[in-house]
Amino acid sequence: MALCALAAFVFGWVLLGGVRIVNQVERGIVFRFGRARTRVRPPGLAVVLPLVDRLRKVNVQIVTLPVPSQEGITRDNVSVKVDAVVYFRVSDPYRAVIEVQDYMVAVELLAQTSLRSVIGKSELDDLLSNRDELHRELRLLLEAPTQAWGVHVDRVEIKDVQLPEQMKRAMSKQAEAERERRARVITADGEFRAAQSLADASTIMAETPGAMQLRLLQTVVEVAAEKNSTLVMPVPVELLRFFDRLAQPETDAGQVGREPPIPPEIPHSRPASD
Repeated sequence: MALCALAAFVFGWVLLGGVRIVNQVERGIVFRFGRARTRVRPPGLAVVLPLVDRLRKVNVQIVTLPVPSQEGITRDNVSVKVDAVVYFRVSDPYRAVIEVQDYMVAVELLAQTSLRSVIGKSELDDLLSNRDELHRELRLLLEAPTQAWGVHVDRVEIKDVQLPEQMKRAMSKQAEAERERRARVITADGEFRAAQSLADASTIMAETPGAMQLRLLQTVVEVAAEKNSTLVMPVPVELLRFFDRLAQPETDAGQVGREPPIPPEIPHSRPASD
């Protein structure tokens, strides 16, 4: 009786030991007597031979791998520290298990060396402003060896660029100088346009004498809006000339028809005769 119970226990253990469950985000690779089977087990219930088969599960989700900060010297001799992030996933579970011992460590080390290589071939301006091109270059460097490992690299992004304090101060001075240059150019352009507008306005006023009077009245209205107790109005010379021109035709008209006055005779003295 005890022998039958022991046999039933061993049979149940062997039977249940041959049942495995593969999750939705995993794929199974079966090793039979140490040799990998080429057929990949899909998610769900997987039946293996107890004491003969060994099931290894591989996660096929996208992995976010932060690359540690790498210090390097750019092509223009600037020392920087660059952090990056690699997004990849296992595309071929069989090759990811067979071709490389630990694909996670392999991808991390390859990303570090590729990042240092890109830093040495790039300039500081490219690291700061032209990152899209560097991302594509990093991805190409990683895709070549990882395809043989059954790993697909989705994207690589540079996360942060750390600069020395002296370089930060130099860049701040450069930015201030650039802003000051733009401000001076804008101010000079504004003064040029204002001077040109004033020149056009003076030309129009010179051709139209009444424009100066209208401008004077407008100035008086603007000053009166301030509610000042005393208002000083300068009389321009053009206004006096305007009234002079108005009075001159009347004077000319009054003198028409009049004979010019005869100057009085001045007696001439004769020399005395001897």
